[in-house]
Amino acid sequence: MLFILPDVGKNQDAFCPRCQAKIARGNEWSLNKLAVMAATMLLLMPFAYAEPLISIRLLGTAISATLVHGIWQMAMQGSPITASMVAFCTIGAPCTLVISLLYLFFGQRLGMNLRPVLLMLDRLKEWVMLDIYLIGMAVAAIKVKDYADVNTGLALPAFIALTLCCIMTLTHLNIEQLWAKCYPEPNKPRYPVYRRSNTAALRICLACHYTALRDRRGRCPRCHVPLRYRRRQSLQKCWAALIAAMVLLIPANLLPISIIYINGARNESTILAGIGSLAADNIPVAVVVFIASILVPFTKVVVLLTLLISIHFKVRHGLKTRIRLLRFLGWIGRWSMLDLFVISITMSLVDRDQLLAFTMGPAAFYFGAAVILTILAVNWLDSRLIWDAYATNAEYAD
Repeated sequence: MLFILPDVGKNQDAFCPRCQAKIARGNEWSLNKLAVMAATMLLLMPFAYAEPLISIRLLGTAISATLVHGIWQMAMQGSPITASMVAFCTIGAPCTLVISLLYLFFGQRLGMNLRPVLLMLDRLKEWVMLDIYLIGMAVAAIKVKDYADVNTGLALPAFIALTLCCIMTLTHLNIEQLWAKCYPEPNKPRYPVYRRSNTAALRICLACHYTALRDRRGRCPRCHVPLRYRRRQSLQKCWAALIAAMVLLIPANLLPISIIYINGARNESTILAGIGSLAADNIPVAVVVFIASILVPFTKVVVLLTLLISIHFKVRHGLKTRIRLLRFLGWIGRWSMLDLFVISITMSLVDRDQLLAFTMGPAAFYFGAAVILTILAVNWLDSRLIWDAYATNAEYAD
């Protein structure tokens, strides 16, 4: 929807008058504050990643768990792809966030090209999952305490501090503000005026969300990405990712996701069976795992199917409700990675060399791949296609 955005003061928010999406926030941090937080996170990362987070005492032997060791165990036990999923969400994405903010801070002063970094930052937020890993660590500790005594490690305060810094940074990170800071428009009027003949030619950039006319090469004048009316092959890519995720969810729920060896006896556990064993000791934790591992993935599949079908049949009712559902899917989808994080930290705690051993089952790869695909499906779906069912002058109401 085309509208004029006024200046947003401190502690003020601006919302779209049609779908109520938050367009701008006035309590965002400057690039200097973001750079300070990035430097703080950079100092915390070596301790949070390499030092013990929690430890157990099993048969008189102390075993410590680190984030890096858990990922290494997953890779060594024959699933490097699953290990790379955990590594990207817990190490790769946070490190990329830190390096990007520092690059913007120094690059602005050195006159470097900042456009690729700004475009990447807008897509990076939902892949930073340190908070989910922290909850997974608590779930793993509850699962292991039946077999051994669990103690906190020296690096746990550093990891908690890193997680809090990361959450605060992402909360106060305003990409639009950074674009305006790094690429200000010279002599821009407060309220831009376009000729009536040019208004229909205005486009919002699907990359940097800037509203403007195309330049001579058909690009966005700010980020230099081709200025298109809609995302290319949005429905095709979303359908492909969703169908693949639906297929992968079948073995993910039928095959064992974890295998425990107790005195040589092999005990396999599916996702649902693991939730049942957790419920016997701690119902609230079992509810959290059930929501993240069962309810969220299947809810995403059902809602995405509903949205795609409504777009194909040009359904004109409940537009605001469907937009809210799409935003909700974008927020909650990342929590399904909880199961993989629990497996990673548990594998770091319980070694095959002990009488009690833990390893992941074949369902871990299928489940992780399904979660990644559903996140991509939500990102690939152009929400503007939902509004295309209505005429420009239609009344937008539920």
